[in-house]
Amino acid sequence: MIVCKFGGTSVASAEQIQKVANIVKSNPARKIVAVSAPGKRSGDDIKVTDLLIDLANAALQNENIEEKLQTVVNRYKSIADGLQLDHTICDVITEDLRERVQGDPSNEELFIDSLKAAGEDNNAKLIAAYFNSIGMSARYVSPKEGLVVNDLPERTFALPEAYTNLAPLKDTKEIIVFPGFFGYTKAGILRTFDRGGSDITGSILAAAVEAELYENFTDVDCVFSANPKVVNDPVEIKEITYREMRELSYAGFSVFHDEALMPVYKIGVPVNIKNTNNPSAPGTRIVPSRPATGRPVTGISADSGFSTLYVSKYLMNREVGFGRKLLQILEDENISYEHTPSGLDDISVIMRSNQLTPENEARILTRVKNELQADDVQMRHGFSMIVIVGEGMRNNTGLAARAATAISKTGANIEMINQGSSEVSLVFGVLQEYENRILQALYGEFFAQVQA
Repeated sequence: MIVCKFGGTSVASAEQIQKVANIVKSNPARKIVAVSAPGKRSGDDIKVTDLLIDLANAALQNENIEEKLQTVVNRYKSIADGLQLDHTICDVITEDLRERVQGDPSNEELFIDSLKAAGEDNNAKLIAAYFNSIGMSARYVSPKEGLVVNDLPERTFALPEAYTNLAPLKDTKEIIVFPGFFGYTKAGILRTFDRGGSDITGSILAAAVEAELYENFTDVDCVFSANPKVVNDPVEIKEITYREMRELSYAGFSVFHDEALMPVYKIGVPVNIKNTNNPSAPGTRIVPSRPATGRPVTGISADSGFSTLYVSKYLMNREVGFGRKLLQILEDENISYEHTPSGLDDISVIMRSNQLTPENEARILTRVKNELQADDVQMRHGFSMIVIVGEGMRNNTGLAARAATAISKTGANIEMINQGSSEVSLVFGVLQEYENRILQALYGEFFAQVQA
């Protein structure tokens, strides 16, 4: 059995959904299809998810939502018309949206989650209806039938019983069309994964049914060794390990959600990233291990939007529990951290800037100063993390020196260096303004000879 997931651009229009049907029909092993909400049809288009967030916010503000609701319905109508479906499915979608906007608004996060999830949920219903209309026996399956997730306030993740609940889908004779992006708590409350969470749903399904392969269809032929919007004609990656892909996805590789690898990694289901618009292309395979290529670096990625909490205190290294107390302050503000490089008398905690507000930032600085008796406390913003990734790095002498030299030639200062214990990645913290220049310089250092 093959589980395949189709992203937003792959299901954005009738024409794209026809391509999806042809792909699924071409291989009888493709039995479970996870789908996203309709994405952008062109560069200036608006994703259905964004339209739904706009609708949810209007409902919360007690505004007239009729026009916004009809805008969403019209997107589905245009798809249904293009697929020559009757408007019965559009009536189902309209009724579903009206029911959602009349839901309990007392918890704004859950109310918005419910509206956001309507994009995937209704697209799955529509795609299942289309498959059946062209003779492909298909069935829409709701996440209510087994994708159990945790309760608030933690970020959403599937509970172990979700895999047990979904395992019987492996015996299906029909094509299962399953909406991505969300699940339900044991109490029946809908919660969404992070953006890009349809990748996670597909991975959970692939692990639950112990699929032979998880195919992730998107709008590019493969994963590239660097961002093609920054680096001209980067090297294509034919095969990459789970660990390498996880590191690259974390730091800006938008092709695959960084949390989506864990379910398939645990049981060793290989992943193939492929292009809906060019399904014959081999794509990029993500595997547990791969033969050495002779090249230490597999890929380079960069992501911006980081902040650093810098704390200095003389003899900090002698104070038992200092790090725990510092991280407890962040936990009290529901803030997660990314890296904690440290010295004898100072430590930096790097976090995503979008978790910070002027209010919680002020509380953090005050508490660290007063409770930990710190000599100096600062919050600095505007950082990027540049990540060099490769299974061959651990056996390569002088790689960090080569990278640091390449970065120095851009005129940037390295604010932080961090290497994981697995030695698969090397992270450099730099000011955001240097991000693209550094990415280009590092690519030239490690890949120029590959293309020569």
